[in-house]
Amino acid sequence: MAMAPELLLAVLGWCSVINLGLLMWWFFAFVTMRDFIFRMHMRWFNLTPNQFDLVHYSGMAIFKFLILFLNLIPYIALRIVL
Repeated sequence: MAMAPELLLAVLGWCSVINLGLLMWWFFAFVTMRDFIFRMHMRWFNLTPNQFDLVHYSGMAIFKFLILFLNLIPYIALRIVL
């Protein structure tokens, strides 16, 4: 059963909003509580502060690209077509 284009447009739009909200929450949590998060992660992983920053910023960059390519670009393409 195929999804109606309007429903797909709504799903992609809300997925974009939710994922961008999660990305912003991650960034602001990282900026404001970096030391607490670092100490918490040090219990599980033996990371230097530079490695910790690299992991988080790389993760944010990958997440941002996934949002762009899997949510926003299909949403914009459907907006253009419909």
